[in-house]
Amino acid sequence: MSTQITLTARGLKKVFNRRVIFDDITFSVGPSQTLLVSGRNGSGKSTLMKIVAGVLEPSAGSVSIGGTEGTGEWAKLHTTGLVSPYLNLYDEFTAEENLRIAMAIRGLAFPGAVANDLLKRVGLFHRKDDPVRTYSSGMKQRAKYAFALIHRPAILLLDEPMSNLDTEGIGAVREIMEDHRRSGLLVVATNDLTDVDRWDGKVDLNAGR
Repeated sequence: MSTQITLTARGLKKVFNRRVIFDDITFSVGPSQTLLVSGRNGSGKSTLMKIVAGVLEPSAGSVSIGGTEGTGEWAKLHTTGLVSPYLNLYDEFTAEENLRIAMAIRGLAFPGAVANDLLKRVGLFHRKDDPVRTYSSGMKQRAKYAFALIHRPAILLLDEPMSNLDTEGIGAVREIMEDHRRSGLLVVATNDLTDVDRWDGKVDLNAGR
């Protein structure tokens, strides 16, 4: 994980069915910093996170990641981890198998010890051999954190980070967020300011509307 990682967006615009979701979104966030993305429902928070993660293409503008050996889609795939309510794990596979898939997608070897540590951290080690379809919604949310972190990304993207979590899960996620703030950079999309205790920059998708 590069401690000198930077994330920069320039003039991002997204249009769906001729409707402008957002326009001219520009920001830059660097090492050990947190960016907060806020906005009312339908303002495009999840869409913006997908674009930053490389899951969705912008209608205009660009996202660049600095401080890595790779560029473009390679950098997004290998240096970002995304947790979001709309992302689903493979229900027919176990938690461990899902982590193996996450590494295979990136062409990386599966780190068994790291996977076990992650599953312990999110409270799922005792269920690692059970199909994800048997998990509660809160357990699936915890599993998404392990899936997002298994390749040790420098950039962690969290869309509604506390969704479906109980008190224990929220505590585990807060620890993950604080650790990642120290070692990489963090982007959090939420309207609940109790989800994130501090931030260094803010993108308000309600601005100008």
